[in-house]
Amino acid sequence: MLISFIEDPGAKTWWGYGIAFLMFFSAALQTLILHQHFQYCFVTGMRLRTAIVGAIYRKSLVITNSAKRSSTIGEIVNLMSVDAQRFMDLTSFLNMLWSAPLQICLALYFLWQYLGPSVLAGVAVMILLIPFNAVIAMKSRSLQVQQMQHKDARIKLMNEILNGMKVLKLYAWEPSFEQKVLAIRQKELKILKKAAYLNALSTFTWTTAPFIVALTTFAVFVTLDENNVLDAQKAFVSLSLFNILRFPLNMLPQVISSVVQATVSLKRLQNFLSHDELDPTSVERQKTGTGHAITVLNGTFSWGKTDPVVLDGISLTVPRGSLVAVVGHVGCGKSSLISALLGEMEKLEGRVAVEGTVALVPQQAWIRNATLKDNIVFGESLNEHKYQQVLENCALITDLDVLPGGDQTEIGEKGINLSGGQKQRVSLARAVYSDTDVYLLDDPLSAVDAHVAKHIFDKVIGPEGALKGKTRVLVTHGISFLPQVDQIVVMVNGKVSEMGSYQELQDQNEAFAEFLRNYAQRDEVEEDEPTVLDEDEEFLGEDALSNHIDLSDNEPSAAEARKLFMRQISVISSDGEPSAWKSTRRRLSEKKKVIESPPPTLPESKRLIEAETTETGRVKLIVFWQYLKAVGPFISVVICVLYCCQNAAAIGANFWLSDWTNDPVVNGTQHQTYVRVGVYAALGLTQGILVMISAFTLALGGLGAARQLHARLLDNKLHTPQAFFDTTPIGRIINRFGKDVHVIDEVIPLTFQMFLATFFNSLSTMLVVMVSTPWFTLLILPLAIVYFFVQRFYVATSRQLKRLESVSRSPIYSHFSETITGSSVIRAYGREKNFILLNDTKMDTNQKSYYPGIVSNRWLGIRIEFIGNCIVLFAALFAVIGRSNLNPGIVGLSVSYALQVTMSLNWMVRMTSDLESNIVAVERVKEYSETKTEAPWVIESNRPPKSWPETGNVEFSGYSVRYREGLDLVLKNLQLSVYGGEKVGIVGRTGAGKSSMTLCLFRIIEAAEGEITIDGVKIADIGLHDLRSKLTIIPQVSS
Repeated sequence: MLISFIEDPGAKTWWGYGIAFLMFFSAALQTLILHQHFQYCFVTGMRLRTAIVGAIYRKSLVITNSAKRSSTIGEIVNLMSVDAQRFMDLTSFLNMLWSAPLQICLALYFLWQYLGPSVLAGVAVMILLIPFNAVIAMKSRSLQVQQMQHKDARIKLMNEILNGMKVLKLYAWEPSFEQKVLAIRQKELKILKKAAYLNALSTFTWTTAPFIVALTTFAVFVTLDENNVLDAQKAFVSLSLFNILRFPLNMLPQVISSVVQATVSLKRLQNFLSHDELDPTSVERQKTGTGHAITVLNGTFSWGKTDPVVLDGISLTVPRGSLVAVVGHVGCGKSSLISALLGEMEKLEGRVAVEGTVALVPQQAWIRNATLKDNIVFGESLNEHKYQQVLENCALITDLDVLPGGDQTEIGEKGINLSGGQKQRVSLARAVYSDTDVYLLDDPLSAVDAHVAKHIFDKVIGPEGALKGKTRVLVTHGISFLPQVDQIVVMVNGKVSEMGSYQELQDQNEAFAEFLRNYAQRDEVEEDEPTVLDEDEEFLGEDALSNHIDLSDNEPSAAEARKLFMRQISVISSDGEPSAWKSTRRRLSEKKKVIESPPPTLPESKRLIEAETTETGRVKLIVFWQYLKAVGPFISVVICVLYCCQNAAAIGANFWLSDWTNDPVVNGTQHQTYVRVGVYAALGLTQGILVMISAFTLALGGLGAARQLHARLLDNKLHTPQAFFDTTPIGRIINRFGKDVHVIDEVIPLTFQMFLATFFNSLSTMLVVMVSTPWFTLLILPLAIVYFFVQRFYVATSRQLKRLESVSRSPIYSHFSETITGSSVIRAYGREKNFILLNDTKMDTNQKSYYPGIVSNRWLGIRIEFIGNCIVLFAALFAVIGRSNLNPGIVGLSVSYALQVTMSLNWMVRMTSDLESNIVAVERVKEYSETKTEAPWVIESNRPPKSWPETGNVEFSGYSVRYREGLDLVLKNLQLSVYGGEKVGIVGRTGAGKSSMTLCLFRIIEAAEGEITIDGVKIADIGLHDLRSKLTIIPQVSS
């Protein structure tokens, strides 16, 4: 209409203005309706993701042990992060599946009105492109499946590495594990490279599709009939319609590939959600009149339906209120019996009944990342008197004096700032506090010192303890307690071989008598030792913070105290002291450090695990520079040049078309049509080929950056001192290797590609409109200012919301890992609902950052599209004002470009924002790639002889060590010589410094003064691997 108005000199001017304003209002209405639709779609997507994560969490609480073997924590975390995200992404564009074909049909109908049957040529091209895109989509799907498998394998291996980092360091195994991870990573990148080839090809098709369609249609139109004249009206209305076609044609393959990816994710989710669940009816819970709290009749159990039988033909009854000990050699099925009573094993035959509520103390204490008090109270209502009584009975009072925040001290992930004995006592305190009917105690005394074990037995478990009158099943190796129990069950090879009282079993002189003979030499608790602790006797928490320094009057600031505490516990990690005879650690008893008075409790220093920091403000340019450096500065320049060239070709093609439409019509025909078609085709295809090359170059650059950034992160983490892993939740590190590396691999290169395309597109639109209607230049500045402020306001908000969302995601994964590890404890106490609620709360916190992000996108969209609509309005108005000296071809070109600009501007801001939001992943990976590293693994200039150490003489000379600069010494001026071949036992009460000596030998902590020499070589002068690979250790906590 506008072009026909320009062509008709007699048309009224008001009609021109009317057309311009009508174009503006119809565009504004479209904007409002579109964003309402998007709002609903995104909110639905968010709800869908929440539902999926909730379903995965609930399922993980009830899957069987055999199912856990096939779905590792790494895989399940991937389901929660990547797969749930895919469903959310899909919902926003799912409607395109029906609306894209509708838009295509409408555009084709209007094209028919202008160009008649020649449109069919364009339709034919479109139809031919569909199978081509389908093949690309199918190939992408198969690559996607392979890549997810490699990603799962890599995350699983990283999880194992991070869990066993201490063992890796002690055995100097880091390089071999690094190679394993890099081998998987190499396979992952190989697949990403294939995906990049496919992406470049599909980019080529969707860039050139509208052009090829236009070209074939115009070529057929002018060659069908000589009288078919391609004037400005036909050409530019058709071009606008072809541009309308571009969006559905672009989106359809993307939506299809999203659907394809979602089906892959759906299959993975289906596999997980259809895993076998524990049978809640396998253990009967109702009250019976038999007087027995536990009854097992002819029970046969295994860990999975197809696994070998572990417990065979078990029959036992436990009278209500009795204390039953279960004894037997290692691996005879004692712990399995406890699992069977909880319903954790597969019951193949027989009957199990447990009357009333159950409390469990597992062999490996499960401690949550919460305060000590929360770990004990465990979701019950707080009764202060009962709580204090429990602390007293479980010998935890003195530990509270040592911990900086008392019972409000935050316990790190997996209880890393407690020793083995403290963890076990906290676990026992949790059971005692829960006040249930039946107590299943799986070797709770193995990790505590002998006199502590006696105290706990007398005060808690024994006939006169706090649990008297309750039913107690105690798995134990401590034979000194056996005479005091009501009944003893002897297990041999998964069967009950004997049952009876201590005296009865001794008289029978069978399996039990042999068990006594084996364990008698190890158990040296004197019967007459008093169990009440002397007032002067310092009852120290095993090996934990007994070396906590005294804070003098000029105590450090809260932050300093927190760091001090973190540093102290960092070297202790999970190396608690087991009972006296079990200790494999070395320390000198006479060098123990005594605490003169408990330190003042500092409310701020309770936190061990620092909240994850979030950067604020703009993403620093250095982060972009880091990424570009990883891509390669030369490649970056080449990519920009390629994008300039492709846009130049596109503008050239359209100016050529504009010129063509102005060709004079002689006798109803235009001349030189073949030249016109030929040049137009050449320019268009040049653009397509340049697009393909630039997409591929960009993808290759992105892959190079991804390889480099991941390798740097992995290398740094393997060189990071143990202290870091003790004070950083594994979920946080896994988040870097999982989600953030995924963003760097796949999201950032695509975002860069879209950003560059939209940036150059917007630029070329401005140039074309300014050249066509020079008056428009006056408006560029005010529109640019509005655009700049809207963009600035949005990007800042969106970026920070993205950061907050990222940080609030880590606790979901950490809590999830914690839940999987302790699922048997959670089930035993019947706390599933509390944990599901906790997970839902963490999800809600995450949504609080995500939902405003959706709303801010809508806010932006409406404002940017308003600017775009203004550009259309002014391009049309200036065309009306200057119609006397403008030819229709130029007006057509100007307005058709202006109509495209809205989408370009909108996408440009969104891509700027996405780029800033996603580049945060580089920032986060960079942060963890630059943490402080330990000493070099190998110092080439100072390597010990290959035969070192030959004799094994170890000498500590004036050796002192502190956990961190500015703290008191833990080992003071140690003088000790051990000659090769000697067997040295190092004894001392808990907290005396035994473990610290082994950590010093391996240089897990470095010397403050003095030195250790082994066979005359100072260990501080050689590389860590040269040292650690020549020593060996049996770590207390196996990994």
